[in-house]
This record gives sequence, structure tokens and C-alpha cells, in this order.
Amino acid sequence: MTTEEEGARGQGQQVKIEEIGRERIEKDGKEGKGVKVEERRPKGVVVVRFKVPPLKSFAIWVLSKMTLFLQSAEGIVEEIAKVHRSLPSRPGIDEIEAALSLVHDMDEEEHSRLECLSKQNKGFDVPEELFFVLQQMQKSLLVYQNKEQRREPLKLLDLENVHKLFDELVLRASKCLPNLTNSVTASANAASASLSVPDSSDIVSTTKSLVTSSVSGEGNQKLSLIKLANLIEVSAKKGSKVLDLQNKLIEKIDWLPHSIGKLSNLITLDLSENRITALPTTIGGLSSLTKLALHSNSLSELPETIGDLSNLTHLDLRANQLTSLPFSIGKLSRLSEFDLSLNRMTVVSDAIGSLISLKKLNLDMNDIEELPHTIGQCASLIELHIDYNRLKALPEAIGRLHKLEVLSLRYNNVKSLPTTMASLSSLKELDLSFNELEGLPESLCLVTTLLKLNVGNNFSDLQCLPKSIGNLEALQELDMSNNQIRFLLDSFGMLAQLHVLKVQENPLEVPPRGVVEMGAQAVVQYMIEYVAKRNVKVQTVKNRNTWAQFCCLSSSDYGRHDGLDCAKA
Repeated sequence: MTTEEEGARGQGQQVKIEEIGRERIEKDGKEGKGVKVEERRPKGVVVVRFKVPPLKSFAIWVLSKMTLFLQSAEGIVEEIAKVHRSLPSRPGIDEIEAALSLVHDMDEEEHSRLECLSKQNKGFDVPEELFFVLQQMQKSLLVYQNKEQRREPLKLLDLENVHKLFDELVLRASKCLPNLTNSVTASANAASASLSVPDSSDIVSTTKSLVTSSVSGEGNQKLSLIKLANLIEVSAKKGSKVLDLQNKLIEKIDWLPHSIGKLSNLITLDLSENRITALPTTIGGLSSLTKLALHSNSLSELPETIGDLSNLTHLDLRANQLTSLPFSIGKLSRLSEFDLSLNRMTVVSDAIGSLISLKKLNLDMNDIEELPHTIGQCASLIELHIDYNRLKALPEAIGRLHKLEVLSLRYNNVKSLPTTMASLSSLKELDLSFNELEGLPESLCLVTTLLKLNVGNNFSDLQCLPKSIGNLEALQELDMSNNQIRFLLDSFGMLAQLHVLKVQENPLEVPPRGVVEMGAQAVVQYMIEYVAKRNVKVQTVKNRNTWAQFCCLSSSDYGRHDGLDCAKA
């Protein structure tokens, strides 16, 4: 049957409704009274025509029609299913656990930060009232930000509570209508199932893209705090080995959920290029972790529990705001690579000496003035980089690093080197450029393994090389540019392997500039010939002097004999 309903909605407007089966199409007619509306009727269809009430009573009309619909149990069951389907997707168990844990963490984080703000010390000249205003503003902002972060997990928990309530109500409905139990339950289950498919969840899809058993990190989707917490829960249950969160957290996230400690199977964790200001103490729970990347964040300190990562071999903390290290860092006995460059370190903890497996240490671009003597206990150290600091000297203990191959001290304030450097029996590269060196110890020339030596740009203080520079027979590259060196020493001709020589910006007299421009080997050959010619001249002079002395002695003896003969006569 087709039913056509025509009526005025407001003044001067006609509405035409055609219904064939269950399909309903609403069309606006032309304005004005007495306008005839053309209609198409399927053959054999009966048309029933009636007036629709005005707009003011339209809602009442709809309600009346719905009331008629709800007079039957089947209609009510259908409406229950419809209402149930209107709910958003039901959160998964992992999401609920993550939300509950996150709300708890937020409370602790807020309390901790408020306590830190309360402990701020006021300067002597700062008015009390002014300091009070600042603290109150900081606290208010902190509370506001915390509320904003809580909004998402609380919304998720509220949704779960509504789903629980609906479950109870559906159960009650099924008990009221035993004959319709299957219909009600089937409708509710269908609605629930259609809304809780895991693949439809953006959090789960994020999990799939980020949590893998191998390398991950593709995609540009940023994670909110609740998504991060859920990701941690899912990863913990999956026993994930790798978690790549490099540049994956939204800008507002500056801390990590405490649940991070659940990732006991994790081997590699990359949290670099975010805005994290602190690590939770639970980080020590990552007992299987071997690689931890935290570079390019805003960390100002590390928790003592960092020392509980007993299997850690690689720790990247470059480009943060660290000023010191916790003493527990010395417990990382398996650590082989440690990057602390681009921080605000002024001292290096004595605990560094306990890192017996350390092979590579990078301390570039800090404010370090001295190294602890315990550095000599890092017996496995192969590379040590301390460029762009404020070092004035090296400790004598540096000579105990018998496996050290690379030592870089560029851009410091070093004026002299310890004689113990002669014990660096494996050293291959030594960079001392841009310092304040006045000279190099002769003992340095005992390091016959040296392949590259850079003593350039020592600010007009370096005037000569060691006399025994020729002992470095394996030397391949030598940079002594921008100094005050005038002569190359005789032993320079022994550097047979030298193929790179930089001597520009020196008042060099020997060898001549033209020879220098011909390359390293030309300089070496020149020095060989120069020394040989000079030795020949010296030997000639010595021979002449010896002959003259001999002649003088002979003449003197002859005269003495003549005198004796005369006396005898």
C-alpha cells in the first residue's frame, strides 16, 4: 500500500510524502495556497490522503505515532535494540585497564608537581606577594592541564559505565518477556557485537602499527595519553619486544604512565624526539631492556631506578637538560654505548668507573671542567669523545685505558697532556684541536699505533712538535694548521706512511711553501734530503776541524822534538 500525506508545515508550505513498502521520501512543494501537486501512482495502488498538523503540533503528532508504535512488545524490543545501537563502541578490557591506571597516575603526578612548586625557593630581593602570585598561577595552570588530560580517560570510563547499565537493563527486559527473550537478546548482542569489533577501534589500529616483533615506527599518527596507556597495556599482554614511540606523542604529553614498568619483555624502547621531562620510577621494571633511546627530550634528571636495567647495553640521552647522573648509573655493568652529548653536565659522576663493559662514551657539548679519576677503570673503553667542553686537563688515570682507540678533545681549554698517555698502546686517533696547548710531551711519540693526529688551531701557543715525532711511523694524517710552528724537525722524514698533511697558517720556514703545496710525501722526502745534506755539511766541517786539529798537534810535536834535540846538543 502507498500512503500519501499532504499538509502544511508552517504557513504556505506543502509537504508530499510517498511511502511504498518501507521507503519514505519527503519532498517540499511550492509555496502558496491552492497549488496542485502532481503525483504518480503505481497501478492498482490505493491512496489515502489526510492533513498533517501545523509545525507547532508536529512534535506532538510524532510522539502520538510513536506511542501507537510502542503499544506492542515487539515495538518496544525494536526500540531497545535501536537505543543500544546508538551507543558508541564499547571500550575493550585493555582500554578500561589503561584508563583506570592512567587516572591514578594523573592524581599522583599532580600531587608530585604541586609539591615541587611548593618547595620553590624565593630570592632574597623578591617580594613575598609577587612570589605568591607566581606560585598560585603555576598551580592553577597545573590543575587545569591535569583536568584536560583526565577528560579523555574519564569519558571512556563513563562510556563503559553506561554500557554496563544497558547490559543490566537488557537483562531485566529479557526477564519481563520470556517469550521474546531470544529476540531481545539477539538484538542486543547484535548491536553490541557490531559496535565492539576490534578492527574498528582507532586505538587498536594504532597498536597494530606501533607494536610489532620487529622494527616499527612508520606512520605519523600522534598518541594521546590514553592511547599511549592503552598501547602499553596491549604491548604488555602481547609480550612485545620492540616499541617505537619516536616522535609519536602529542605535544601536551611530558610524562609517561607508570604502567610502562609492565613491559618486562621489551628489548628495545625508543622514546626519542618527544617532550618528556621525567621518567617514572617504574622504568626500572623493564628487566629485559637492552636498548633505550631518549634523545631529544627535556629530561632534567634520571630516577635512581635507572640502575635496575641490568641488561641495558645502549643508552642514548643526548639533547636533553641533564646536569648530573644518579649514582645508581654505575650498576649498568653491561652498558657498552653511552651518549650524554648536548646536555648541561658540569661534572661526571665517579660511578662512571663502574661501567666495566663501556666501549663508547660521548660527552660532547656539555660544561664539563674535569673528568673523574675513576675514568681509568673503564678498561673496555674504545672511544671517548669530550668535544666542546671546558676541560683544562686530563687525569693521569687516562693512561690506564689500554684499549682506547679514539680520543677527541676538540674545543676545550687543555694546556698540557699527562705523560701517562704513552701507555695508550691501542690509540689510533687523537684530536687536540682548538685548545691552548703549548707543546706536546715526548712520551706521546711512544704511541706508535697512532694513525691520525690533529693539533691544529691551538691559539698561537703551539710552536713546535716533539723531537721524536718520527717515532709515529704508522701516522697517516697530521693536522698542525693555525699554530706558530716555524720548522719541521729532523725525524719528520721518518713518517713514511703520511699522506695527509695540513700546515696552513703557520710561519713555516722549513720546508719551503712550494714543497708543502706538493703534498705530504713531498714534505717527507724533502726533510729526508734536507737532513742528509745538512749532515754531509756537518760531517765535512767536522772532518776539516779534525784535520786542522791534527795538523796543529803535529806541528806542535815537531817543534817540541826540535827543542829537545837542541837542548841535548
